[in-house]
Amino acid sequence: MAIAKDLAGLSGRRVKARLLLTMALAVGVVLLAFISARAQQQSKSDPSFRKLIDDYCAAWSTGNTDAPAKLYAQDSDLIFYDVAPFSYHGWKEYAPGVHKALLDGAAEIKLTAGDDLRVTRRGSVAWTIVPMHFREKTKDGKVIEADLRYTGIWEKRGSNWLLVHEHVSVPMAGN
Repeated sequence: MAIAKDLAGLSGRRVKARLLLTMALAVGVVLLAFISARAQQQSKSDPSFRKLIDDYCAAWSTGNTDAPAKLYAQDSDLIFYDVAPFSYHGWKEYAPGVHKALLDGAAEIKLTAGDDLRVTRRGSVAWTIVPMHFREKTKDGKVIEADLRYTGIWEKRGSNWLLVHEHVSVPMAGN
């Protein structure tokens, strides 16, 4: 009978040990999920992308496509959506197209990113969304202002993040 009590105590200890191990594993999984979610949440205010977006605005504000060129991947099969025209295929089409459609008639350009920058990263790819404000003073003295919606898709190539796609749009009147 003493042996039966010892065996019953031993299997009770094993059950308790298994229960504790299961609970420890469950807590570990929850902690890993929390840490992963927290890391993604923190990336929404990633200072390196804040700097990239501010550099992007400063580069376009020069009124010259040479300045922002360093922020774009140069692949010919990439597509960039702009306000006008509908799209450009590759930087070699984008640069002269934007120059002709926008920069040639501008005396002054100012592009400013809003505070509500959102960044989501998945490995070597990240996307940014941020409202922007565009102000242009044309060569004939007119001032044009517009609020823009901006989405940029970035890819880490070497040590640099480069734009591989972007979408710039203006809300329709009344929105």
